[in-house]
Amino acid sequence: MNPKIKVLEPSGILNSVKGNELRREITNLTSTDADIILIDLKDVNFIDSSGLGALVAAMQAVKQSNGKLFICSVNDQVKTIFELTKMDRILQVFTTREEFNNQVLATK
Repeated sequence: MNPKIKVLEPSGILNSVKGNELRREITNLTSTDADIILIDLKDVNFIDSSGLGALVAAMQAVKQSNGKLFICSVNDQVKTIFELTKMDRILQVFTTREEFNNQVLATK
């Protein structure tokens, strides 16, 4: 059985406004029975505390729907924020989308 995968690609600054948009998108995707949600942050150049909160809320919503959430393509600034806040310990982050494909989709 192939998992149902949805990819979100936020851009710019992930703050309270974009974080709320991301939460709404995640809620919509979890109601469509997406098995895996990948948030590709390649176009995000900064995340503030509201953005981090949105990612935590997204992770919880996906988990409640028995899905899996992954993050990929974080830049150095976002990676540093994840490390400082220990988000890198609770979110599964891949360097690139190709790495995600090779490690997650190849095992399905």
